Amino acid sequence: QVQLVESGGGLVQPGGSLRLSCAASGDIAGITAMGWYRQYPGKKRDLVASITSIGSTYTAGAVKGRFRISRDNVRNTVTLQMNSLKPEDTAVYYCNAIRNSRDYWGQGAQVTVSS
Repeated sequence: QVQLVESGGGLVQPGGSLRLSCAASGDIAGITAMGWYRQYPGKKRDLVASITSIGSTYTAGAVKGRFRISRDNVRNTVTLQMNSLKPEDTAVYYCNAIRNSRDYWGQGAQVTVSS
């Protein structure tokens, strides 16, 4: 089992920045990728950004140039730095890890962008 604990998130004004962090514990050996998804009310989760164990990254078009994902393999954490936030970035953000083709999820962190 892999446990994921998220931190960060909250309320920010448009144009502001937030950082989400996710700490992995448990059976972390063999995690091949970690990432962040977001979910709007009544919608499915969409991938925002991901990073593999060797550092290859993916960033969704809607956030490219504003969000950056990074990973600390020593601390087993993944961080999503979110800059130039827009109201449409308001969502619940979930940390994800893939191990042995199985998905693991964090509890979710609310991000609200509003003036």
